[in-house]
Amino acid sequence: MTESQTAVRPERRAELAAGLARVRARIADACAAAGRQRDEVTLVAVTKTYPAADVVALAGLGVSDVGENRDQEAAPKAEAVADAGAAPRWHFIGQLQRNKARSVVRYADVVQSVDTVRLAAALDAAAGAVRDRPLDVLVQVSIDGDPARGGALPGAADPQRGLDPVAAAVAGADGLRLAGLMAVAPLGWEPDRAFARLAEVAAALRADHPGATVLSAGMSGDLESAIGHGATHVRVGSALLGMRPALR
Repeated sequence: MTESQTAVRPERRAELAAGLARVRARIADACAAAGRQRDEVTLVAVTKTYPAADVVALAGLGVSDVGENRDQEAAPKAEAVADAGAAPRWHFIGQLQRNKARSVVRYADVVQSVDTVRLAAALDAAAGAVRDRPLDVLVQVSIDGDPARGGALPGAADPQRGLDPVAAAVAGADGLRLAGLMAVAPLGWEPDRAFARLAEVAAALRADHPGATVLSAGMSGDLESAIGHGATHVRVGSALLGMRPALR
């Protein structure tokens, strides 16, 4: 990645600054409405398909956390951003194949999408081999319990995908730290219904794992509802960065 590819055009920086101001205002208003402090909620800028230059610009505007969902895009982007002198906290938020674990643990500070015991074991082995500190992990929850979609299943006895076995596997791994939960509101569900259910699941998890306090929920269209139900991290792409470029 050349310097010109991470250089930020002034007009793009202005666009990002305006988007960031709007999103920060929404978060502040949602926190106020929920009776929460603004610093209780972290913005994760979802930069998938956007160039490394945008990440560098956002870092310069004070964004500390960015999210990516494809290793083949995220790994070179993280390297380019580091070469440009920026050091955001990288969250891997997409479905992750076990054979990508060794690559992801080299740049990610957080993996938000662990939903099987096998994936937890793969990340633990990879983290132990290449990292000098544990990798923060969020267990992805299936709010509606549909086994056809991603996410660990609350209350399920499944030894691979049940939420309790996955959380226990992460918590018991030397190379991982169970930080909390992540979820996406299911299609067809009202956000308030989805995030109220997630809050119940999160409370049950904290009863067994008091340190698992992170709750990543809410995106561009429903962040207010997520914050109202206790989200500590919101993942925002289009509302911050504009219309997403087409995937190639």
